[in-house]
Amino acid sequence: MPEQQSLQNLPDSKTGTGRPDVVAAINAKAGGGHAEALAAHITDEFARHGLRAVVHLAHSGEDMLQAAREAVRDQVPVVAVGGGDGSVNAVASTLLADGQCRSALGVLPLGTLNHFAKDLGIPLVLEEAIANIATGRRLRVDSGEVNGQPFINNSSLGLYPDIVREREKQQARLGRGKWLAFTWAAMGALRRYPFLRVRLSIDGQEHWRRTPFVFIGNNEYLMSGLDIGKRSTLTDGRLSLYVCHRTGRWGLLRLALHALFGRLQAAQDFDVLTATEIHIETHKKRMRVATDGEVNLMQTPLHYRIRPASLEVIVPQEANDDAGKEAGMLDKLWGDR
Repeated sequence: MPEQQSLQNLPDSKTGTGRPDVVAAINAKAGGGHAEALAAHITDEFARHGLRAVVHLAHSGEDMLQAAREAVRDQVPVVAVGGGDGSVNAVASTLLADGQCRSALGVLPLGTLNHFAKDLGIPLVLEEAIANIATGRRLRVDSGEVNGQPFINNSSLGLYPDIVREREKQQARLGRGKWLAFTWAAMGALRRYPFLRVRLSIDGQEHWRRTPFVFIGNNEYLMSGLDIGKRSTLTDGRLSLYVCHRTGRWGLLRLALHALFGRLQAAQDFDVLTATEIHIETHKKRMRVATDGEVNLMQTPLHYRIRPASLEVIVPQEANDDAGKEAGMLDKLWGDR
């Protein structure tokens, strides 16, 4: 069984007193019904690398946040999170909220897509991800923010939040699996095909768009080739904006085909911009906004901004980071704690 003691009373791995080396908050739904065995395995794997870990099985989002808050308060060197991108974002938000945070984020990819881990070169095999936390380096990466709500991957308006909301309804009411519910929700959204009329204020210029979706990324997403939808760096200090406009259902299908074949850059009626701040206005007083797959109602206007080098993450020693090739960027990239 994983340890469930209060952090303030935990023995240190070397002296037997003080704080642990790692606190890991794990989604209790992970492990295919064997979460306790998974937590014990994670504890043992950290011990094999000489680190004393305390693993919390989180049965709710609040459980996960509370474990992370206590770890940050107690200045635990590494706060690890086991789950998908939504769980990673939740724990990362706790670290970002503390301006004096001395804890680095460790990622144990236990989700379906694991975009954040993939973009940073973090291993997707659990044992290798634990080894990475033990042997890796600290890298300061950017995060995005919309109306004070942080995100580490992306945020979107329009079709996607609509689909997620309907998918959750179908899962709750009809008992459908995640992907079946998503498919039905997507088909329903395309039948309705709602448009947003938005005014985008970017670097002092205004752009009016009538669009089915607006997508904002933390740093720039690749738009061509087999790596479409990935990011080559999370340290460039820029938001990326992708907006589809003046297109109907068939135009959206063409856009999807361009994406499938790695040719989004060739798509018409598709704008791509980068900026450090983006303001979005619409006639709606409140609207659904997705941040890393979680949907919330937010007051408009929406204010997006980049937060450069705001989050410290444990990444592999050999992780490929283009910014790291520039000597002048070393202070930004390497943790000094």
